[in-house]
Amino acid sequence: MGFFTRLKEGLTKTRDSFVKNMDSVFSGSGVIDEDFYEELEETLIMGDIGVRTTEELLDELREQVKKQHIKDPMDCRKLLIDSIRNRMRNEYDAYEFLFHTSVIFVIGVNGVGKTTTIGKLAAKFRSQHKKVVIAAADTFRAAAGEQLKVWADRADAELVSGVDGADPSAVVFDAIASAKAKKADVLLIDTAGRLHNKKNLMDELAKMNRIIDREFPGAFKETFVVVDATTGQNALSQAKEFQEAASATGVILTKMDGSAKGGIAVAIQSELGIPVKYIGVGETVEDLEKFDPDDFVKALFETGDPSEES
Repeated sequence: MGFFTRLKEGLTKTRDSFVKNMDSVFSGSGVIDEDFYEELEETLIMGDIGVRTTEELLDELREQVKKQHIKDPMDCRKLLIDSIRNRMRNEYDAYEFLFHTSVIFVIGVNGVGKTTTIGKLAAKFRSQHKKVVIAAADTFRAAAGEQLKVWADRADAELVSGVDGADPSAVVFDAIASAKAKKADVLLIDTAGRLHNKKNLMDELAKMNRIIDREFPGAFKETFVVVDATTGQNALSQAKEFQEAASATGVILTKMDGSAKGGIAVAIQSELGIPVKYIGVGETVEDLEKFDPDDFVKALFETGDPSEES
């Protein structure tokens, strides 16, 4: 089964709720009036698209309806979907880190699938013949290092860890030494999954960054926030908090296969201005892939309408 098929299956719950409700607004409205826009607004917000994004999408839709003299509500469907797709486009250099020696911080609260995601990324990079080192810098959660070891062994990646409660920066220092010695292509850094004290997190990441700048100059740095798609607007709030605390450069959405809140992918990209870079729809390594807005929109909204085929 290809990733697109798994993605489409993973978005079934979202299609059965949000998309179904959205389509009923288009098909059930005889005219494009304020009632139509109000119903559509409520449907988009309930579909986890986000308040601000919803307002912007509807402003664009109103403008296009007026500009193109559209009278039939069904003709608004493709306009809305095109607007959503355009908001999710990644910059041309979104995956530039893949072409350089890279350091990737992976941040996020406990329980979102952070450790598993690091393991999947390691396996993915190894399948691309990259040498990978993983730094187990979450020294506060005893099970984190053990989980990472399982994934590192599975991916044939080197794991550098410290004792429980050790200074995370010391682990990063050792991991950099290992990465340099092995001429690694990617250093993945697991971090403590906490947000209750943003200052601690910021100080910790700042200290790690200073060590990287000093010991690994020229390395291309990324900071990925892992969020659980099933938590909907909480995922948006978490991504925002971590972005403020750690200057995130990308989001990894996990557990999309168990969620009816697929609209959150639109909200994160649009409201935070940071791209969704990877999306997860299952437990296996193959279930984590680069985020493709065209595939996502097609998988989410595809209902046999040929205008949506691409």
